Amino acid sequence: MVNGRTVLERFPAGGPRGSWPAEEFAHARRLEGLAAEVVMDLATDAFLVVVRGEATADAVA
Repeated sequence: MVNGRTVLERFPAGGPRGSWPAEEFAHARRLEGLAAEVVMDLATDAFLVVVRGEATADAVA
């Protein structure tokens, strides 16, 4: 967990579909009840699917 966020998955930003794989993954997690969102990590050039807050640990575990 970094800054109150848990990273669920990472997707390379240079892929041919851009952020779509990350958006699709986040959408599937939202259907499962997680408040997943996609953010860009400029340092690693990747899209991250993250969940904010403390409730994440219960949902992910």
